Amino acid sequence: MYDPTIFENLKVAFENQVYDLDNLERKITITNRFDRMDFAIMARDFAIEFTLADQPHVTAEIMLGASVKDLAGEILELPSKNLGCSLLVRFTKRVQNVAIQCKQIEQALNDIWETEIQLTQTLSFVYEQEASSYLDIIEVGFKSKLNEDHMGDITDFLNHVLESLETLNGL
Repeated sequence: MYDPTIFENLKVAFENQVYDLDNLERKITITNRFDRMDFAIMARDFAIEFTLADQPHVTAEIMLGASVKDLAGEILELPSKNLGCSLLVRFTKRVQNVAIQCKQIEQALNDIWETEIQLTQTLSFVYEQEASSYLDIIEVGFKSKLNEDHMGDITDFLNHVLESLETLNGL
């Protein structure tokens, strides 16, 4: 009998709740999604991207991943206490004043998430165009892996993502 992996169970849980925010609650608009099996490294990746329904200028992308080690360990029922999925949230936003806005973004996201996150901001612009604004790719990474024990935390997690989107749209 087929037993879904941690990755499959979490993917379906995230997908269902995000689609409910789009279709039922109309709080967000989903703009992209992918579900990929990488045969080169035998890994799974799932991502779903969205904006707030009334504020399309800042995007959020929830990214869930499982390595071959995690997938094989679970399928082969190897004794390991650290099997699970990685989780990353990527926000994209345009900024004009890098020194001020990037510091505000860092402070605001640290206040919202409160836990041990790894926050990275990567700025870019198109070469030979006047750099009046920069694309800020803001990644919020989490140090611990997710498993089925975290299913009950998905609603709170999504509320933090929505709060982050609201805040980033205001900066």
